[in-house]
Amino acid sequence: MVHTARLRHDSLAAPSSRNVPAKWLAAAAFAAIGLLAAPDAQAQEAPPAPVVTVAKPLVRDIVEDDEFVGRFEAVDQVSLRSRVGGYLDQVHFQDGTLVKQGDLLFTIDQRPFKAALNQAQAQVDSAKTLVEFSKMQFERAETLSREGNIPVSTLDDRRREYLAAQAQLDGAEAALENASLDLEFTEIKAPFSGRVDRRLISPGNLVQADQTVLTTIVSIDPIDFYFDIDERTYFAYARDARERGGVMQEGAGGVDVVVRVADRDEATFKGKLDFAENRLDEATGTMRARARFDNKDGVLQPGMFGRINVPGSLPHPGVLLPDEAIGADQNRRIVFVVDEAGLISAKPVRTGPRIDGYRVIREGLTGEETVVINGLVRVRPGVTVKSEMTTLPPKVEAEGQTQ
Repeated sequence: MVHTARLRHDSLAAPSSRNVPAKWLAAAAFAAIGLLAAPDAQAQEAPPAPVVTVAKPLVRDIVEDDEFVGRFEAVDQVSLRSRVGGYLDQVHFQDGTLVKQGDLLFTIDQRPFKAALNQAQAQVDSAKTLVEFSKMQFERAETLSREGNIPVSTLDDRRREYLAAQAQLDGAEAALENASLDLEFTEIKAPFSGRVDRRLISPGNLVQADQTVLTTIVSIDPIDFYFDIDERTYFAYARDARERGGVMQEGAGGVDVVVRVADRDEATFKGKLDFAENRLDEATGTMRARARFDNKDGVLQPGMFGRINVPGSLPHPGVLLPDEAIGADQNRRIVFVVDEAGLISAKPVRTGPRIDGYRVIREGLTGEETVVINGLVRVRPGVTVKSEMTTLPPKVEAEGQTQ
């Protein structure tokens, strides 16, 4: 009985291979072979080294720019008023059009002024007649006085009357000239060429002399751009201006500047720095400077916002890289450098302004390094890469780039 029980236990614990299907044995064999060969297969299928584009930085003499914000203002602007009072008769322009110097814009009712002119002319004619008569009387008295026919006091009276008539004529002629000016002032003309605003008063309204604003005119070409610089920047510009042989207040020798407007589709505008104020503002510690730009096509308008780039240094050697080659590591800027073996390392850099589409590298590079230009997302320090060398062009033509 004991022997029989042992045999039954062995049969339950270790079933004979004769009772296992052949397909299960084959599957187990292939699984074991796969487990043995897995490490070798993984080693053979390691990912290839990432491919990146590399280049040498541009190294050349540069002039670093400083950027300021400011607004355009017209060189000439005027609020047009009438020199004489009266009722507005006609308006001779369309709102917002360009006008030339001397163009007729408004006409005040001329009838009262023509009547005053005619009256003044009559006063002149009367005064001339009186002068001629007084002169004849004086000459006749001179003749009679020499012959002793009239006393000397009578001659003096005739001389006095003649001189008074001449003075009266001078007064009448002055009144005539004044009446003529008043009539001329009834025609309000453009004092300079520019763009006229809308009319601020309609015909039939009373215009008060030297008070009622009829419209405004601003000049268009050229146009000025005003911006503020701080005290430290002023000293730097003044020093550079002296080295160029100029004076900051007189335009720093006409330094070339570039301005960008809010519309990124518009190209930059080139002008010259031509003026700075003669003192710093005590409240803000800044000085206002001015640049002048040609504006023949009229794109730039008074009051328009812009960013101006002013040369902030004299020419000096500089290292340039495209912005896409510069990464960030927390609060610092870095670039990825590739050695001869393709090993990546990171170098912190200090960046400057943009020049010709490139970013100035003020510190961190000598210009001899090979830098990753494209593919920064695929690299990190310590990784080996496959690099494709390229050459950076002298200038990047890209619209809408900002400093």
